[in-house]
Amino acid sequence: MEQREVNLRGRRFSYVDFGGDGEPIVALHGTFGRARTFADLASRLAPAYRVIALDQRGHGLSERGGEFGREEFVGDAAAFIRHLGLQRTIVLGHSLGGVNAYQLAARHPELVGALVVADIGAVTDSTELPHPIVDVSGWPRAAESRDELVAGFIELGLPAPAYFLDSVVEEGGRWRMAFDHDDMMATQHGNAGNWWADWTSSTCPALLVRAAGSPLLFPAMAEQMARRRANTTLVELPGTGHWLYQDDPAGFALVVERFLSRAAR
Repeated sequence: MEQREVNLRGRRFSYVDFGGDGEPIVALHGTFGRARTFADLASRLAPAYRVIALDQRGHGLSERGGEFGREEFVGDAAAFIRHLGLQRTIVLGHSLGGVNAYQLAARHPELVGALVVADIGAVTDSTELPHPIVDVSGWPRAAESRDELVAGFIELGLPAPAYFLDSVVEEGGRWRMAFDHDDMMATQHGNAGNWWADWTSSTCPALLVRAAGSPLLFPAMAEQMARRRANTTLVELPGTGHWLYQDDPAGFALVVERFLSRAAR
């Protein structure tokens, strides 16, 4: 695993290349996440696949601040793939990263050969979801020790503490989250919307993976997405919540492998 930096469209980005000689998979994490969240998945998909994951704008070790709309996230992903010298590559995205991935396939079809979208729908606003925006204003921002910061997050009762605590970093002798709280609010607001036009306008093979206990992708939406978009496979992963690739790492890797083994690209 190698952490690298690159300048894309005038911004500094960090990314993780998990290495190997396999077919590349560009991976896009969800809100609050970071590139290294895909470490376990990368090891399970190796050596057939080489996962390269971007710390998306405002996340991980990438530059914070700026705009957090759809054009920005999709433009970043397109620039990243071009930087890597890839065409018609596999793009895998979870949650926010899933929206970015299917919008990338719609708006830059020459860059995406196959699509894996994990647990996010074609509608991500309040017309579909009861609570599309997580208010992070009361979340801890920094602490003198990692344990103190971790304790603050555990007290919040977050549903997947491991996912959030993976973003705890040390900076200047203090511990903080690897994101700015205002950036996360802007990211969520920018991601909320009706994206049916993007979902249905690409034609590459697509795998839509729904977590059985998902609060963000309900069964009716998932089934409608599979019906309305050609060349789409829908799989539900039992016993998982929204962070399905952490809840069932082996099961998630298996459905991805099975899909890619027969997806023409």
